[in-house]
Amino acid sequence: MAESDTNADPLRTHWAKTKALMVKILAVWLVFAFGIHVFAGYLNQFVFLGFPLGWYMAAQGSLIVFVVLVFWFARRQNQIDLRFGMAEDE
Repeated sequence: MAESDTNADPLRTHWAKTKALMVKILAVWLVFAFGIHVFAGYLNQFVFLGFPLGWYMAAQGSLIVFVVLVFWFARRQNQIDLRFGMAEDE
């Protein structure tokens, strides 16, 4: 972003940062929701914890990533909200 946060409209900047965060989260989600399954055959040549990696990532790994994504998104969104004075009262 060319403008600094202080010169831009705070609502627009807040929304731009929120959209950028959502795009990042959705990109990671897309890779783990579909990419892992597309390349499962190739990944099965590697072993992780005694299981073929493609099978492990499809069965457990992607679920772990999804849970981490939810918590990371919540934490990062809260930081953005605090920065722009839009955080909820606790």
